[in-house]
Amino acid sequence: MTDILIVEDDKELADLLTDFLREEGYVVSSVNSGERAVHLFERYGARLVVLDINLPDMNGFAICSKLRENTDTPILIVSSRTGREDKLNGYDLGADDYIEKPYDIDVLIAKIKGIFKRRYQHDILSGDGVTLNLVDKTAVIDGKPVELPSKEFDLLALLIENQGKVLKKEYLFGTVWGSDSDSEMQTLHVHINRIRQKLGDDPKNAKRLLTIWGVGYKFE
Repeated sequence: MTDILIVEDDKELADLLTDFLREEGYVVSSVNSGERAVHLFERYGARLVVLDINLPDMNGFAICSKLRENTDTPILIVSSRTGREDKLNGYDLGADDYIEKPYDIDVLIAKIKGIFKRRYQHDILSGDGVTLNLVDKTAVIDGKPVELPSKEFDLLALLIENQGKVLKKEYLFGTVWGSDSDSEMQTLHVHINRIRQKLGDDPKNAKRLLTIWGVGYKFE
């Protein structure tokens, strides 16, 4: 599951916010249309949705309403529509907060941190001897604390959250590094190998972190 799904058609703004949030340690996905946002959320989920209103295909209020049909995931609206009626409409549809554009990015990040602290303060992810604390980014493997750098932690969390599912290499790379990253796909393979070492997995006979040849990886 992605930490934060950004729904924003202003690429420059979306990229800027994505970079800032990744520096804070969040796993971030960004889309520029409502249709893609709904599809991605229904398939992978997210802990927080940062939602613009003026999108090219769907009104952000419609997206907010649709997401609220099946989830209580926090929704943070950011919009240049600053009228009182727009704000009331956003709250009526289930938004947790409504921030006007242009916004101070430090204030926005502070609000996001506040949402995560209130909602996910005790959020623990576990599977097959691995326990990850998603708040303080700590890991315990087979009863022992293990140091996981940011990318390794994000990768392992993404795989455990989707335990038993095959995740494509492109999805893993795009989610953790960003689809526009200057890094090469090979770096994903390198990080997977490092995680396997910490899991005690034999690369040739892995038990927990499996390679699905030609497709991607799966946490069993």
